Amino acid sequence: MKRIALIAIALVLAFSPAFTAFAQNNPLGIDDTCYALYKETERQIGKPGFGPASELLLRAATEKKDDKALVLYHVEVLKDLTAHPVSQVNDAMVDAARETVKQIAKEKNQPGFFYLSYQLSQEYFVKRGEDYRALLLLQEMQGKAIADNDAYGIWTSSKYLADMYIRNNDYVSAKSHLLQAIKLYNTTDIETILSESPTRLYCDLADTYPIASDSVRINVHKAMEAAKTSMDSLRCNYYLLRLAALDNNQREYERLKALCVDDPDFSRISPDSELFFSLIDATRDGSILKREADIYSLTTVREMKVIANLCENKGYKDFAFTVEKKLVNLMESVISRINTSRITELDVSMGKAALNAELVTKEHEISRISGILLLLLGLVLAATITFSLLHIRQLKRSKIKDAQQIASLQEANEKVKMADAAKTRFVQNMSHEVRTPLNAIVGFSQLLSLPDGTLTPEEKEEYAGHIVNNTKMLTMLLDDILNASAMDNGSYRINYEDGEKNFMCEAAISSAEHRLQPGVRMYYAPEDEAPFTFRTDPRRVQQILINLLTNACKHTAQGEIKLSSSLTENPGYVTFAVTDTGTGVPADQAEKIFERFAKLNEFVQGTGLGLSICRDIATRMGAKVFLDTSYPGPGARFVFMVPDRVEEA
Repeated sequence: MKRIALIAIALVLAFSPAFTAFAQNNPLGIDDTCYALYKETERQIGKPGFGPASELLLRAATEKKDDKALVLYHVEVLKDLTAHPVSQVNDAMVDAARETVKQIAKEKNQPGFFYLSYQLSQEYFVKRGEDYRALLLLQEMQGKAIADNDAYGIWTSSKYLADMYIRNNDYVSAKSHLLQAIKLYNTTDIETILSESPTRLYCDLADTYPIASDSVRINVHKAMEAAKTSMDSLRCNYYLLRLAALDNNQREYERLKALCVDDPDFSRISPDSELFFSLIDATRDGSILKREADIYSLTTVREMKVIANLCENKGYKDFAFTVEKKLVNLMESVISRINTSRITELDVSMGKAALNAELVTKEHEISRISGILLLLLGLVLAATITFSLLHIRQLKRSKIKDAQQIASLQEANEKVKMADAAKTRFVQNMSHEVRTPLNAIVGFSQLLSLPDGTLTPEEKEEYAGHIVNNTKMLTMLLDDILNASAMDNGSYRINYEDGEKNFMCEAAISSAEHRLQPGVRMYYAPEDEAPFTFRTDPRRVQQILINLLTNACKHTAQGEIKLSSSLTENPGYVTFAVTDTGTGVPADQAEKIFERFAKLNEFVQGTGLGLSICRDIATRMGAKVFLDTSYPGPGARFVFMVPDRVEEA
């Protein structure tokens, strides 16, 4: 049957003028005959005819001495494996095929196919639900590209990693890879990269910022300018549609909606579009309050964020809280799925190690018995004496080795105990911190559910405000954990641009004012009110200032909180200082408070991560954050020194 198929394909290629004409001037730049066979192999992927078609491609590539066509043959083999149902293929087959493509691509100087092998393999593992294994492959791919200083490999791996994180709704991790890919696109002269469109990257980057922020609008505008295809324009129209809905621009929203719905390719951009549009419309007439169950049918975080923001703008704060709760659940499910995949991968690795160890042990045993039998065939007496001496020597070595292994196991056991204790402290701390705002949310929600007439409108508004504040507090706790995780895995990035000191201070105060305790005043007092612009990462500066102001709010029950800035206090630095009239910090605790999970007062809300994150970010920026132990009080003074100029890499 296989022989007949080979003959049939060969006859079709030999006697079909249309086939030959199609192959002329082919886009892959390979031999025309090989190109025709390649197209036929592509059509047969996942089908019974793949084997005969691919053999013809291999034979032609070898005869024509076409290196690129030869690499394409091995790529097609890998594609065929990943196209089959997972029950018919195993990891070893895919791994072997990938290594073959990598080896041949390197030998034939075809780096594009070297990196394509990683993409095809990670798609296979994603299909099997092994997200962590796929993520490891992409990280390995980027590591090799960086080590080889291969711009195309860095560009490709950054896109794949960003897409992987976005599929798992992890926009925090995706952001750094999107920025890296965009920066490379804007600075490279490689035609292969420049021939692609960065519109998708700009749109995905917009999703990493708060809904309807200036950063979102800027990136959508850049996406429109970079659009090269009708799909690019369609994607930009969809993002403009979301902004029009958030701006309550009904006329523009309806115009863009008609453009999107009429395009047959729109389902590839927003598979939930019909439900998404109906929920947007429902926020206008109030019927959204009756569609709580529909919210759980949305599958993308970006669309849920839009609905949550619209609900909050329309005054449906309870429903907005429901949407944000769903977002939190989605994030938890992503973390759980990836951790489960990681544990499964670890179990497999441990099982392989145990099997290898058992095989080595058996080989040693067979070798030892064979030696004894050979010696016994010779001089029995000499063999007996020799064996005895060797056995005694082996026992001594085993004794020393056993002692070393026991010491190593004891050390490992101590580390495990310490790690377990740290995990327990972290879980207990987070359980307490998360339970506090959740209890407040549940309690005030129960009050709001009392029969009409029980509460006055003012009381309802006050309780709703408490729910929103506690929801934001819960979000801040999760942000601290995500930021700490990003720093640990190396995905946290500093992005330099121009920043104005007064603007950053005023923006930080605006973000932290809602955390003030009753009767406490917060204000900004610059040494010089004139604007001063310098090169830094404005978002990181604001993040540190917000953390310091929020920390002051927690510990200041009366008096005031002052944020100041100075260009002369420390020459060469812009010096920011947060001074409060709160409980203060003992001088001997000045460094301890910057450790992770360190809290001087266990009854104050927080994870104990805020000041630690400030110190980590400052260090990455070449800045300094510390407690001013010379401040006489009452209260405390935290100083943040940022270089007024930087040398960017």
